[in-house]
Amino acid sequence: MAKKNTPSVSPSHFLGVVVFSLCFFVPKSVLGVKKELRFRKNGEFKILQVADMHYADGKTTSCLNVFPNQMPTCSDLNTTAFVERMIQAEKPDFVVFTGDNIFGVHATDAAKSLSAAFQPAIASNIPWAAILGNHDQQSTLSREGVMKHIVGLKNTLSQVNPAEVHIIDGFGNYNLEIGGVKGSRFENKSALNLYFLDSGDYSTVPAIHGYGWIKPSQQLWFQRTSAKLRRAYMRQPEAQRGPAPGLVYFHIPLPEFASFDSSNFTGVRQEGISSASVNSGFFTTMVEAGDVKGVFTGHDHLNDFCGELTGIQLCYAGGFGYHAYGKAGWSRRARVVMASLEKTEQGGWGAVKSIKTWKRLDDEHLTTVDGQVLWSKSHAGKCLLNNP
Repeated sequence: MAKKNTPSVSPSHFLGVVVFSLCFFVPKSVLGVKKELRFRKNGEFKILQVADMHYADGKTTSCLNVFPNQMPTCSDLNTTAFVERMIQAEKPDFVVFTGDNIFGVHATDAAKSLSAAFQPAIASNIPWAAILGNHDQQSTLSREGVMKHIVGLKNTLSQVNPAEVHIIDGFGNYNLEIGGVKGSRFENKSALNLYFLDSGDYSTVPAIHGYGWIKPSQQLWFQRTSAKLRRAYMRQPEAQRGPAPGLVYFHIPLPEFASFDSSNFTGVRQEGISSASVNSGFFTTMVEAGDVKGVFTGHDHLNDFCGELTGIQLCYAGGFGYHAYGKAGWSRRARVVMASLEKTEQGGWGAVKSIKTWKRLDDEHLTTVDGQVLWSKSHAGKCLLNNP
């Protein structure tokens, strides 16, 4: 989302590409074998969210809203370096890019810019996925063309749209299942479900102005997918009493993000909630499904809070990219989410016990802030110390 001239600070310091071999199995080969995700042997699964990179043309693209003394050396390469630093520091099992991956208006060649923007994830050999924002399609590729290019990149689990659905709005609606620990009784169950949706770009209805929204066809797909996953989780073997927790990722925040004030969220709210001007009811759809524990968006770069509403945590990641509006002196940032499994009486790993989150700032020390428990079997929203 490009708005007023006001983002973040602190250029990144390390530009080396980092390569990791992490906790997934069945590597994606040239033959197209699907790479599957599962919890590590220590019972953890960590997700790095990168929101609003706004990548354009690399080193020739200047930064926005940094201090004057940073301008001569600050470019898209600082965004790249930040992704690399985050991968090196957190060693995530999965990376999610939640839209406005490129700033299409300033990207000369969309395919080239997309490939460069995702290069740190590609080079790390970590599985990753992306969804679209409202600026990705403003260059030389259509919205569908952007998603098709993303799907063709190495190590991605992104999908253009679900194969079983013939009519659905948008591009980039899909889900991914996170299997239990290899060798555990949950090995063949999805202990954590991820949903990705295209929240659109701008309204195509003449009487409605502003940003796009999640349409009924997408909500129907979500309802059916959630129901299918709930049934699978609650039947033998290892039948569970309730659904596996779900996390939902899209770009434009829902109107419900405006429900909070400083007394009931963790993080900061420094600008208005730039949701669609209509409420399409997707929040209610998620509440009715009963499995969603967290929603993660971007779009509003100066907001990075999490607030709980009707049992669902609504979270911003905070602005990440340097060619994006922000505020000088307020560091670019990324959100990390970690799900942890419970130990069984037999000493193995069972269902998800808790979901925690924190953010890292692009400063000298990649400072960790706002650690909190998003959900657990016993309580939600409990604040942690600054370090997770």
